[in-house]
Amino acid sequence: MKVLFIGGTGIISSACSALAVERGVDLTILNRGINQNRPAPQGARLLQSDIRNLEETKKVLDGNNFDVVVDWVAYTPEHIQNDIKLFKGQVGQYVFISSASAYQVPPVRLPITESTPLDNPFWQYSRDKIACEDLLVQANRKEKFPVTIVRPSHTYDKTLLPFRYGYTVIDRMRQGKEVIVEGDGTSLWTMTHHTDFARGFVPLLGNPQAIGDVFHITSDEWLTWNQIYTILGHAAGTEPKLVHIPSELIAAYDPDWGSGLLGDKAHSKIFDNAKIKRLVPGFICEVPFVNGAAEVIGWYDADPARQVVDEKANATMDRLLDRYRTIWP
Repeated sequence: MKVLFIGGTGIISSACSALAVERGVDLTILNRGINQNRPAPQGARLLQSDIRNLEETKKVLDGNNFDVVVDWVAYTPEHIQNDIKLFKGQVGQYVFISSASAYQVPPVRLPITESTPLDNPFWQYSRDKIACEDLLVQANRKEKFPVTIVRPSHTYDKTLLPFRYGYTVIDRMRQGKEVIVEGDGTSLWTMTHHTDFARGFVPLLGNPQAIGDVFHITSDEWLTWNQIYTILGHAAGTEPKLVHIPSELIAAYDPDWGSGLLGDKAHSKIFDNAKIKRLVPGFICEVPFVNGAAEVIGWYDADPARQVVDEKANATMDRLLDRYRTIWP
């Protein structure tokens, strides 16, 4: 099976690339260049082009034929329109990587299933993903464009900390400073290791039962944000000092941070994975977050150059903490 990954060396896609090659897929990766943290796996063929440059990409792909195309870096309807122009009538399956943040916020019912409505009034990223899905569903119905839609939730690798400001928060923990947790920290969240996601994703490639359908792929381990921060603190060798601040107040001080909270993380997100398990018998997530957290902290600790502390972020968090105490001393 000949498969093209557009992207292929990102947080989620790198594990899928490695597993696809391991399972005998003839994999080609098209992207703009080498990712130092997540290089392409040996055995994959590499092509270099900017997918946003349609004419350049046509030239690079000329003479190549693929059974499956997966676009890991499509975020807007314009990106989807270009992909349809490139691959309509050329492939047996086109896989769009959407987002579980597209699901209704706040969710009316838990756990979330693939039939949960798509509606996110808080986050433009999610609304763009919904618009992409709408285009692809229309193309499938009207033109038989062979699409499969996959919605990852919070999927991480060794490089990714699950909160804004990344390692700066771990540094605060280690210095005994307070760290901010949105809300009261009791909303439920789902953390999925990228190798676990890959075990559900790769079997969808070339699977005729997946065409015209949508799947999310997540862990079945549910954690509160208090637990997530505490697990990471323990992995970093410290007991974190957690301060709970309403997401609306955080959004007032940092709109980018706030949009991701109000549009996603502030609400409990747990998922029913029965659908992917029916199509991929035996699929199970094997990496508990306590192990994943140790892997993440180990990666940062292995190289001091990775331990970047953002003083501007520190100042923002300190101002927010001070402001919160004037409201709630």
